[in-house]
Formats: sequence, structure tokens, C-alpha cells
Amino acid sequence: PVFSFKLRGAYNKISQLPREALDKGVICSSAGNHAQGVALAAQRLGIKATIVMPRTTPAIKVQAVRDRGGKTVLHGDTYDEAYQHARQLEADRGLTFIHPYDDPEVIAGNGTIGMEILRQHPDPIDAVFIAVGGGGLVAGVATYIKFLRPEIKIIGVEPDDAASMHQA
Repeated sequence: PVFSFKLRGAYNKISQLPREALDKGVICSSAGNHAQGVALAAQRLGIKATIVMPRTTPAIKVQAVRDRGGKTVLHGDTYDEAYQHARQLEADRGLTFIHPYDDPEVIAGNGTIGMEILRQHPDPIDAVFIAVGGGGLVAGVATYIKFLRPEIKIIGVEPDDAASMHQA
């Protein structure tokens, strides 16, 4: 399995694609958990997944994607370079790009964590702390929880050395 929430969003997105898109395959750019989530979701759904990763990605992460059925393409030295290459391959080959966080179906898949939190904690909850990176996790979990329990406070948290929310 993939020990990350990223599988939830990837599977939710891919499982809702039309047959024509599934037949062509999916593509993503990632150097980590999203790559593994897309690869595993595609494998379970019986479709092809191309995963574009920076050349600097550790070999263990590249192998983890391959072990889950993903075809890896190593391109560029940074995530941004891998992302641009993935978008070009998407256009050239007619693949469907699976964004790691900026997609409604990915966000909804991540929201299933909110469902689990509420099911596992039927007693009153004052606040839920959620990690913020790209925003897909906090958006999904917060949307689910606030829809059912608007009185619960949602608090986004991030490490000091990756303060994307603070910078925004």
C-alpha cells in the first residue's frame, strides 16, 4: 500500500474518468507520495500511468513507483521542470493529468479523512489540526467536516521550513 493520504485523491480522480480517458492513461509529476498514489490507483483500475519525476528523486522512490506499475520518466533537476515536462507529455499523448492538490475530485478524495475523523470521534470535537502543503488535504478535510459540523474549528498547520500558507 501507499502510506499516505495521496492515494485517496488519486484514486477518486482516476476512478471517475470517462472510459476514453482511462484507455489513454494518466500522467502526473511528483517525487513522492502522489507519484505512488497515482501509480497504485492506476494499477488497481487496470490502466497505464506515466509518472514524471525529477532526475534528483531518490532511487527508492523511483522504484516504489515502478513496483506499483507506474512508468517513470526522469526529467529535469527540479519539480517545476518535471511538472512542465508532464504537461507537455499530457498534450502530446492525450493523457489525463492528475494534479496532486488543485483538482476538485482529488480534494474530495482527500475529504474522506474528514469522514473518518467524525466516525471515529462521535463525541464533541473543538478543533481539527490539518497539515497544509499544496492545500488539497486541508481543503478536502475541512469541506467535509464543516459541512456536517460547522462548529468545529479547522486549524491549518505547517512546518517552519515549508511555510507555504504563511507566505500566501
